[in-house]
Amino acid sequence: MAYQAGGQRSVPRPVPEGAQAQAYLQDYATLMDAVPFPSVVLDRSWDVVLANASFASLFRGVGPHPTAMPGDNFLRFVLFHPDASTVLGEHESRWCLPMLAHFAAAVERHGHDHGLQSIRRDIALDPIMEAAYRHGLPHWIRTVGEQAVEHDGSVRPLLHPDPRWGTTDCRVVDETPRTLRDLGYTRLTLVLRPAPTRRRLARARRAASHLSVVPTPES
Repeated sequence: MAYQAGGQRSVPRPVPEGAQAQAYLQDYATLMDAVPFPSVVLDRSWDVVLANASFASLFRGVGPHPTAMPGDNFLRFVLFHPDASTVLGEHESRWCLPMLAHFAAAVERHGHDHGLQSIRRDIALDPIMEAAYRHGLPHWIRTVGEQAVEHDGSVRPLLHPDPRWGTTDCRVVDETPRTLRDLGYTRLTLVLRPAPTRRRLARARRAASHLSVVPTPES
């Protein structure tokens, strides 16, 4: 696994590009551990190459699974882990379908990739998932538009096990530098938003009591 229990430092998986790339990833793991938000480096089949302690903390409550742990392959976790919806809010519409859309695009570009082929076989073995992939996904993309598919900049709901965050949102930020991209990797960081305070909730309720064309006192 790319991270270990107890929030220990990420351990990069071996890469074929040699010692220089390995050294870069070791240093990059140190950089990621300084980031307070969940951050993960993925290869093109969504295998986790690096993940920081905040990423591990976000998914610390999920149960074991033979193939779909979040620290092994993030796409498999989203699609197949029974606990995914306990962390990823509005799981089907806000996480599952966008990830399936990215997977479909990756299959078009890298259909020979063994990891992608394995995930495609597992989708085909699940009648509901296969129907979503073949029929539901194209309809969803036509309905919401291509912009809803993008990871970078999207805001998605989370159910964080830490009560300091609780039910909140995160903005997905693509932070992939050129060196990582050249290695075939992508880095995504989930920038957490603080849970609403009582004052903010009360203000939202007051604002909701006004007609949208009438300015509130705070405007």
